[in-house]
Parts: sequence; structure tokens; C-alpha cells
Amino acid sequence: MLQTIAWTGHCVRLLDQTRLPLETVHVDIADEKQMWDAIRRLVVRGAPAIGVAAMFGAYLGVKDFRRPDSDLYAFYDHLNKVIDYLATARPTAVNLFWALDRIRRVAREAGRDTAAARPQDAIEVIKQRILSEARLALEEDRAACRSIGEHGLSLLAGIARTPIEILTHCNAGGLATVQYGTALSPIYVGFERGMKFHVWADETRPLLQGSRITAFELHANGIPVTVICDNMAATVMAQGKVDAVIVGADRIAANGDVANKIGTLGVAVLARHFGVPFYVAAPTSTIDPATPDGSHIPIEQRDTAEVSNGMGRQTCPPDVAIYNPAFDVTPAELVTAIITEKGVLVRPYGPALAGVKA
Repeated sequence: MLQTIAWTGHCVRLLDQTRLPLETVHVDIADEKQMWDAIRRLVVRGAPAIGVAAMFGAYLGVKDFRRPDSDLYAFYDHLNKVIDYLATARPTAVNLFWALDRIRRVAREAGRDTAAARPQDAIEVIKQRILSEARLALEEDRAACRSIGEHGLSLLAGIARTPIEILTHCNAGGLATVQYGTALSPIYVGFERGMKFHVWADETRPLLQGSRITAFELHANGIPVTVICDNMAATVMAQGKVDAVIVGADRIAANGDVANKIGTLGVAVLARHFGVPFYVAAPTSTIDPATPDGSHIPIEQRDTAEVSNGMGRQTCPPDVAIYNPAFDVTPAELVTAIITEKGVLVRPYGPALAGVKA
């Protein structure tokens, strides 16, 4: 699998997903401003990957902090400014805020541990703790996604058809995480064991993450994939060509409502109508106990040019109104199960989600 995020020893190397599928280009990120831009422009994307990238961004923002007269308060002030800045990159994926809060906590704990040291010595220790935490998160994400694959595969094991037919929306594969992905992880784990799959990949307008990225990575890993326009999902379900839908998530509210890429709600409604199970795969870091339900999830509004000029040329009359939310919310009642690294959750989701976050 392609490496989405890597620490080189002095910078963060990202696979530039805006260049896929025709070019495989890596970019080196050297400071927090470059990381903010990479997250905002979707160079790195997918809630888990955004969280890990932001943690490295926090380290990049403080690694060169050296002032002869500085004390810990000055360092923490600088760190908090870096974190607050990175948090403005995108509003919907809760992993971003979870990851940055984790950096704040680690920095505070390291400060307490070095309270007796000279300020400059303490600051250097805190920096290294931040870097170590980011590297730990990278490995944790890889392990969590592998575990999601194991648990998700248990839901597919009873399907008699070969190949198993899966429909997915947007990209929640290895390129949205560190490795394996969330929605695609059960497919990758099953494929390793000799199981056969075929994936229907919604193109996912307007930025085409399904056709550009999901199809790219599945094809590269030898898994048969067919790209369909978003408005074809109903047809393939009606024709009995889908055994299950698996999607990722950018935020899961306390009641089980799920925010994911725009168009996911429509797929969930179709799945319910045609009796197809609709699964959401996400690490527990995507669960947000502070958000009671989907109506409280902030929805990112993106540049209207993504719609009007998304195909390389203008595709609508100039000056018409355009609405371009990046995400929608699928109500919990349309979700058959939520697959996490800690197991498969079923309704009622409130107690189940609270249990895995405890």
C-alpha cells in the first residue's frame, strides 16, 4: 500500500492526493503553515489521516522554538497558538480536534515531569514528547484500522456470493488513514486471506474522491473495482448487485448520527429501501461524545468553484447560486452497525458508543 504519511526525521512526507490518479507525487511539509494548507487543500484527507498529520504539524510548529530568555509559559503560549491555528484548517472531522487536544495534554504532562529542569531543557523534552506522541499515533492508527478490518470482516463472512459485492462512497481506504483504511479495511484483510471482492465505487462529486482515489488504491492493490456516477447507486442496488454498503465517517455524534462525505445520506436511504446493510467504519477517535446528535455537527462549506469548474471547465452558467457542503449527516436509524477497532456496535448506539469511549 502507498504510504500516506511518513516522518523523514526532519519533515513530514505526504502523498499529494490532489494529484491522483494520474500522478503519484509526495510533498515534504516543514512547518505548521504548510501543514494547514495541506489539510485545507486535501493534499492529506480522511479524518484519521488528518488527525495524525495535525499532530506532526504541531511539532513542526514548535521544533525551532528557541529563545534565550524564554520560559515554559512562552513556549506553551506559542504551542497553543500553533494548535489553534491548525484547528481552523477544517471544521467537520473531529479527529483533527481530538488529535490536537492530545498534543496539548501530552505537552502539559511533559511540563509537569520536567518542572525541576532549566526552562530550555524542559522545552526540548516537551518537543520530543510531542514528536513521540505523533509517531505513536501513526502506529496506533495503523493498528486500529487493521482491527477495524478484522471486526468488519466478521459481518461479511456470512455472505455466500463470490465475489462479495461492496458499495462505498468517497474514500475511506488506506489513503484516508495511515494504512488499511476504515471502510476498505475489511476488504483488504479478507483479500489477504484469499477472499474475493468486487467494489462499486461512487465517483463522489464534486471532488471525485471515489473515482480518483478509491478506484486508484483498490486497482493498485489488485481488487476489482467499478466506478459509477453517484446517481447510479440506486440502479446497482435495484439490480441486486450490492451485498453491503461500507462507508467511513468524519464525526459520529453521541447518539450514532454520522457525518460523512456529501452524498452518504442518499446512499443510506437507498440501502434501507433495498434492504442492503449499511455499515459505518471508523476508529473510536471519530466518536464525539460532546456532540449530542447530528444537528450539532458543523458542516464545512467549500469553494463553489469545486462545483462550477470541477471538471476542468465551467459546467454551469456564470453567476448562478451554488451550494457546496462537504458533508451530510446520516441518522443513526439508517446505520446497520458501526465498526470500530474495539468491536462492532449495534443499536441503541448511545450506550454502545459511550461504552467504547469510556
